[in-house]
Amino acid sequence: MISDPFFYLCAIPSVLIFAMVKGGFGGGIAIIAVPLMSLAVPPVQAAAILLPLLIVMDGVAVWSFRGQWSKKNIEYTLPGAVLGVIVGALTFSYLSEAAIRLLIGFMCVAFCLNYWLRPGLKVKTEATPVAGSFWGAIAGFTSFGIHAGGPPMSIYLLPQRMDKTLLMGTFAVFFAAVNLVKLVPYTWLGQFDTTNLLTSAVLIPLAPIGVRLGYYLLHKVSEVLVYRICYFFLIIIGLKLLYDGGHDLLIP
Repeated sequence: MISDPFFYLCAIPSVLIFAMVKGGFGGGIAIIAVPLMSLAVPPVQAAAILLPLLIVMDGVAVWSFRGQWSKKNIEYTLPGAVLGVIVGALTFSYLSEAAIRLLIGFMCVAFCLNYWLRPGLKVKTEATPVAGSFWGAIAGFTSFGIHAGGPPMSIYLLPQRMDKTLLMGTFAVFFAAVNLVKLVPYTWLGQFDTTNLLTSAVLIPLAPIGVRLGYYLLHKVSEVLVYRICYFFLIIIGLKLLYDGGHDLLIP
């Protein structure tokens, strides 16, 4: 397993942050997990180490939000997400991570600016098969490479203004299914070597702790604050991804 202390200095907060988001607290901030771990290991390796941890987090999150999720939204988004994962696996060796970061960053920033600067867009939207399939596919694709499916799903789900618990429960069920699907191509691409799996095993105890902490905090703050946190982190992360993607393209 990895023994570099600097790796764990990056990995421990990454896992806790991702787990707290799985528990419903922190919005899209989970997207920083892979970039943070990438300070110590290559992004592809960071994603491989995280995936088994995400499976554990998903199990705790789905149990925590049991019965509190939107069946309609899962039905609309999951088929597209599976297609997105398949496309991500087939294009894995062709599409750069910098390009994916730029795409996600642009969507996040554009969505938040439209929401804040154009009041007319704040009207509550409804779940639709077309929008659900589109954003589900984008989420599946971006989730495959760097576990960054949260922002596209946020763009689709946040305008529906669901109850905060229903919202986070829907996120939990969606990503539990997507991450299980991702196990197949990750194995096929040989990303689960001994080093990555042993490192994941060392970090696993942090997963349920973080999820339950996030679930506890979710029920201690107001629904308005939860949504404000989601939008705040969504634009911060979008700007960071735009910077990182542009920097990586200009300075390989």
